[in-house]
Amino acid sequence: MLTNEIKNQFNEILEEIGNNLDITETQYKFAVQSYQAVGSWLADEKSMLSPYKPEVLPQGSFLLGTMIKPINESDELDVDLVCRLEGKKPDWTQYHLKKIVGDRLKDKKTYREMLDEEGRRCWTLNYSDSSKYHMDILPSIVSEGHRIILEKAFSSTDFKDFEKTAIRITDNQEDNYYEETNPDSWNKSNPFGYAAWFQERCSISSRKSVFLSESVNPIPNYQKEKLPLQRVVQILKRHRDIMFDGDEDKPISIIITTLSSKAYNKETDIISALANVVNTMESFIEEKFSPEHGKWIKWIGNPVNEDENFADKWPETQKKQENFYKWLNKLKSDISLSFELKEISKIQESFSPILGSEMINKTFSNIKNKGLLTSTASFLSANVDQNIDTELPKKLPKTKREGFQK
Repeated sequence: MLTNEIKNQFNEILEEIGNNLDITETQYKFAVQSYQAVGSWLADEKSMLSPYKPEVLPQGSFLLGTMIKPINESDELDVDLVCRLEGKKPDWTQYHLKKIVGDRLKDKKTYREMLDEEGRRCWTLNYSDSSKYHMDILPSIVSEGHRIILEKAFSSTDFKDFEKTAIRITDNQEDNYYEETNPDSWNKSNPFGYAAWFQERCSISSRKSVFLSESVNPIPNYQKEKLPLQRVVQILKRHRDIMFDGDEDKPISIIITTLSSKAYNKETDIISALANVVNTMESFIEEKFSPEHGKWIKWIGNPVNEDENFADKWPETQKKQENFYKWLNKLKSDISLSFELKEISKIQESFSPILGSEMINKTFSNIKNKGLLTSTASFLSANVDQNIDTELPKKLPKTKREGFQK
């Protein structure tokens, strides 16, 4: 149990940690300028794509406001983008769409030299060492009026028709990649619907979502202030990165983000949100019987596509499931131990191995420079006697179980 004073000081620490995990405004602006330039090149009147109004928009953590710096700040940032086209030629297959987007990029010497090997779904542009980022561009088809639907999704607090925000994408490992011309038979993705859902989960009664109108803007403003759920997701992703250090079987970000969002209970401060999410996120993992596998499997449902399981790789690669629970158990232990500490030096010491010593040293140095460290130290010597519960429960609710047909 923490006093209000201690709680406030922990929030100062966690907020500063979040600030130091954020990419810089300069990095953000460079990325936006870069993908804006790509969009302009694809949409140029000389492009074969021009009649279909190509538009490049952010997706993933760049859109959600949960992107974090890599552990080694010299490593590249990964910026995920969608190239939306309103329709296509009737005879275009996934192969044709992917190739035409790639060919248009190759028409410009700058992009031709930056292109990586063709990916399964995306084209990747590797920017210079000084820029320290690469962009994955996902070609996609949307119906006419898709932008109007997106604007409704992000402006309405009760929007539920997420099926209409979906896009159709290319995937060169699909059997119909070279033959199918009907986009309705292509793979479906819904990054914008997911972002609208995440936005609703982020919002709290006392603060309107700060990225409400920005999410469908090709040139969104840099978000300096983050909501508690965004900060929680950033902290959990950093803990994951430190623990697994490049392991390909580490818990994936979409699972961490989804479970955190489902567990989040509109807490207005980071420490309460973090404690609740860590306490309860496991209870949102279901179990469903899979006829395909002939057994019960873990199910982490996509909130905007009930047929999609974000844990679909777990049955084939058991290590992914094992690593998730290994990470979650360590996360619970680490957070619980840190919240029990009263001395500022001990708190810094506890955070360093789980979030990165360089980043944590910078965090506490910033707090000290802002004149917060002295008050923090004095507050942490106070008695712990008020009713702010950050303890982890001894037992979590049982996992839900149900059958399903795939």
